[in-house]
Amino acid sequence: MDARGPDPELRKELDATLHTRGELGPEYESELVDSFLEKVDRRLDSVIERRVRRAVAERQMVVVGGASPSREAAVPGGPGAVFGLAAVSLVLAVPLSAIAAANAGLAGLVVCWAGIFGVNAVHAAYRRLPWLRFRREERDAAAGDWDD
Repeated sequence: MDARGPDPELRKELDATLHTRGELGPEYESELVDSFLEKVDRRLDSVIERRVRRAVAERQMVVVGGASPSREAAVPGGPGAVFGLAAVSLVLAVPLSAIAAANAGLAGLVVCWAGIFGVNAVHAAYRRLPWLRFRREERDAAAGDWDD
């Protein structure tokens, strides 16, 4: 039932069903076929469920920053980081907007959204402008100067 070829268990079930049909005769054929199809259906369900669970687990590992199935998702600041920052910004924007508007009115709301916009703008600029990045080698070299 998967890419490796026919399932040996289902092959045995089919052989048993055909053997039983030979013993019982054609009057029980529909019941035997229904029984075999139910077994095939259960097997398909288990294979699909296993594949879906594996895909969900891989996605969760990418989201929490663990091992990832693709190199692109493992890059810091890659597509996952952009989506994560956007999602966090939107989730936090709602309560921050309510607090700012309740305490400072329209001016507080404008300042709140300017801050949210600023965080996202700096993150986007950091990703696109390599000269803004403080490279690890430079940081490690600078830290080495202070260790003496």
